[in-house]
Amino acid sequence: MKILLSNDDGVHAPGLRILYEELKKLGTVKVVAPLEEKSTMGHSLTLHKPLRLLPMDKDFYGVSGSPADCVYIGMRQVMKSTPDIVVSGINRGANLGQDVYYSGTVSAAREGCMLGIPSYAVSLDVDFKNRKPESKLHYESAAKMAVKVIREFQKRTLPKFTLMNINVPDLPLKRIKGIVAARQGFRYYSSAVLKRTDHRGKDYFWVGGQYHGFEPESDTDCAVVHKGFVSLTPLKLDVTDMAYLDEMKRLAE
Repeated sequence: MKILLSNDDGVHAPGLRILYEELKKLGTVKVVAPLEEKSTMGHSLTLHKPLRLLPMDKDFYGVSGSPADCVYIGMRQVMKSTPDIVVSGINRGANLGQDVYYSGTVSAAREGCMLGIPSYAVSLDVDFKNRKPESKLHYESAAKMAVKVIREFQKRTLPKFTLMNINVPDLPLKRIKGIVAARQGFRYYSSAVLKRTDHRGKDYFWVGGQYHGFEPESDTDCAVVHKGFVSLTPLKLDVTDMAYLDEMKRLAE
């Protein structure tokens, strides 16, 4: 199996290296990841300036662009032929609910999905209110669960233009309760914007509010991970609200 691996935390992120080592059990892995952290970049391609592709360690390449850039370039300049799967992660932090629209991790997988390749986004549900050193985070659990999921979907192919969003609790492997298929939930964040003034008297702003929990519905990715399970959420490229589209058509008759 030929695997293209990327992320949004950067080519030096510990979660990336741990997932690389685990994925090697499935086949040949090439890593193409951003030279710098590109979290919450969403699905952007760099069209306004040139990109650099730099060889790093064996099988590792850094790109001076977004996660989607990495997959785009990785397929065409590093892999040389179409990979069997694209994997993105392990993200330092969950990508649950509407996070998937901001996430660079999910966007890298989505880029692979757009190109017709089975793609997986892998994230670890880190508690940012009670921070731990990187060495204490359970990236190994996420890597092993991701490989388990990928092995399963080798037997039953993902639908075309659907990617798999995998979120893993930050727990030792033996404490993870299982794997559950779940729909996308909804998370709540404060809408605070911090305003500051620089030494020249000009205003500047920090955006990005604090996490305040999720909509309490038991069958969502948010609830499943909160209970100690791995969540599997298939995400379609087509985000049309089909029920409302049908209603619009009926009203137009």
